Amino acid sequence: MKIKTILLSILLALNLSAITIGEIPKNVTIDGDNGGLVVDGTAWDSSSIKDKAIVLFYVDPDEKDTNSHFSKALKEKKYNAQKFGSIAIINLAATWKPNFIIESILESKQEEFPRTIYVKDKNSVLVNEWEVKDDASNVLLFSKSGELLFYKSGAMSEEDIKRALKLIEENL
Repeated sequence: MKIKTILLSILLALNLSAITIGEIPKNVTIDGDNGGLVVDGTAWDSSSIKDKAIVLFYVDPDEKDTNSHFSKALKEKKYNAQKFGSIAIINLAATWKPNFIIESILESKQEEFPRTIYVKDKNSVLVNEWEVKDDASNVLLFSKSGELLFYKSGAMSEEDIKRALKLIEENL
């Protein structure tokens, strides 16, 4: 009996940081040497994922076009900014490209898409803290309460896109 209890405790402890559909992920802050907001370098905190449906893209710069078809579908929907938001966190540690080049591109993107919150992750914080896939394009969808509704690593299929858009609309 003791062995089962110990094994169960170990398994639960190993999974505490992993994101799970239907749960609010543990709070994570990206700041200082780890990165921060593109607009001004201040800290980004995952506790800001609330009060509206949020889609979060966590992307290796080398995979930036993997889910552009989903980004296009979101743009076409023109969701109300009071009810829907988007966050793009760029995993700078996942690429060979120099940070200063990517940061320059991100500054231009932030100006072009001011409704999206752009974040630099210089040390794969979300890979380590939430166990999202490294060297990939990850799409996460959160409810108004911050609960994870959808997670996809890699290219989204048409079915994934339909499901994600339906979840967004149900949570506006």
